[in-house]
Amino acid sequence: MDALSGVVPLLCHIYPNGQADVNHFHAAGGLGFVVRELLDAGLLHPDILTVNGTDLAAYAAEPRLLDGQLAWMDAPEVSLDDSIVRPVARPFRPDGGMRLVQGNLGRGTIKTSAVEESRWTIEAPARIFHSQEDVQAAFKAGELDRDVVVVVRFQGPRATGMPELHKLTPPLGVLQDRGFKVALVTDGRMSGASGKVPAAIHVSPEALGGGPLAKLRDGDVVRVCARTGALEALVDAAEWAARDAATAALEDYHEGMGRELFAMMRIHAGPAETGGSAMLDAMGAE
Repeated sequence: MDALSGVVPLLCHIYPNGQADVNHFHAAGGLGFVVRELLDAGLLHPDILTVNGTDLAAYAAEPRLLDGQLAWMDAPEVSLDDSIVRPVARPFRPDGGMRLVQGNLGRGTIKTSAVEESRWTIEAPARIFHSQEDVQAAFKAGELDRDVVVVVRFQGPRATGMPELHKLTPPLGVLQDRGFKVALVTDGRMSGASGKVPAAIHVSPEALGGGPLAKLRDGDVVRVCARTGALEALVDAAEWAARDAATAALEDYHEGMGRELFAMMRIHAGPAETGGSAMLDAMGAE
């Protein structure tokens, strides 16, 4: 993702990195415009067989009803609103807004397209949680009103099945709006709709799988930098190596509501960066 983002420019300003929604995007030229721009720039493989039955060039057109009949019309030659969609020759940014971050905390990905550049580097003490609900409770209690790197660990494929951590965005966004330096580090998953707070997500290896996130302690200074690709605990190397890994009570994630049926899938799940697949783990992909 990091390598692809380095060569594919940012052509769209759609929520969360812009105010437009998918309807505005479609009215400005939409997918047909973007596909044609990428094809013309050599940034897509045109010969991919799709459900359309032809190749990817078919998606540079859009369906219309003309006199009650289905017709395919070529996408607009130029953007109909260049505040939303732009050509490859004049992108919003030269890269796609996805960066690899790595260091003694593991490897993760961070989306920069919706984050102000002044927030691409955050260095602050860590506050560690084992659930998004605990983050919400600490926020409501005023415990996070400071510069902070919120760490939510034991949220990977093996630990919890990697649920969507959508409850984190509102409180962290409020803290950032209050003027605090805020970042998120997690071995869990967040959707593309969460973007304005710098977040190193899908950190691998996950905490339950021997990942170094399990060594982190409250108060450790953590550096997350999308510019240099750093994901580091600023802890003396000898002390770091000597630390024991923390554990977490995960019974609520593993028991009840039929969760026991998926125990084997969790136990054998591979790392998030290879898809979290139990099949890949069984084949030795790790």
